[in-house]
Amino acid sequence: MNSGRVSDAAQISSIVCVMIKATALTVVLAAVAMPVLADPVSDGQAVFVQCKACHASQAGKTSFGPNLFGVAGRKAGSLPGYAYSDAMKSAGFKWTDANLDAFLTDPKAKVPGNAMPFAGVADATKRTALIAYLKTLK
Repeated sequence: MNSGRVSDAAQISSIVCVMIKATALTVVLAAVAMPVLADPVSDGQAVFVQCKACHASQAGKTSFGPNLFGVAGRKAGSLPGYAYSDAMKSAGFKWTDANLDAFLTDPKAKVPGNAMPFAGVADATKRTALIAYLKTLK
């Protein structure tokens, strides 16, 4: 009779051990599968690295392209002292999220005849992050 009790205890111990391992595995898999909470502004700053080749992001600095400090909400082609193309000067819109997104997707389609030698940012997530970053430049 004693051997039955040891066997029952061993089975219970084995079941508990399997349950603990299964729980631990579930926690690990959930942590791996959980999306990382990204910071769009930091991600946008990383995307902006490619823009830095031509654009400044600090007030008062000049570069090849127009300074992007305060670009969000500004009328397109209106930064004083910058020699915009006629197309950009006559674009007739403000840099809203939607206009920034359309321009960053395909600059030549949004403002035909603009002088920016850039094909655009194809990845919508990167564009959204870049816009989030541009909106902090104020």
